[in-house]
Amino acid sequence: MALVRILVDGYSLLHGWPELAQGHARHSMAARDALISLLIRYRDAIGTPITIVFDGAGAVIGTAQPVSSRELEVLYSKKGQTADDVIERATHRLLEYGGVLVVTDDNAERETVFSLGGTTSGCEQFRIQIENALDDVREDLARLRRKERGPFNQPDF
Repeated sequence: MALVRILVDGYSLLHGWPELAQGHARHSMAARDALISLLIRYRDAIGTPITIVFDGAGAVIGTAQPVSSRELEVLYSKKGQTADDVIERATHRLLEYGGVLVVTDDNAERETVFSLGGTTSGCEQFRIQIENALDDVREDLARLRRKERGPFNQPDF
């Protein structure tokens, strides 16, 4: 079954990837922005739409709503609701269209998603997938640059 969307528990991934926003608190706007920027590049590399869900209760009042698109959506849970609630509802609704991958280190959430019919990934495993995909893109770009420069690298006479 083709993967139609990746759902990411934003704070779970930030917690498992402290190097991503060094010097910033996990719940800070800088950390969220760093994660969003990285996942935009990853989405561009793999072509699968991504939704990042943050617990809205932890967002500071006045936090600007991030720009979302069809390819990369950023959501905050509402008051009285958790990111897990949003992820479970989205998983249930999206499964009729294809596979859904949920990224979280919350074992109870992973079991719930699995029982709904979705697939899950721990944050460390997902981090490795992101790093590998972005490394592949860098290698492809370097190879293309060398190929394009080839005809111009003629020896001087």
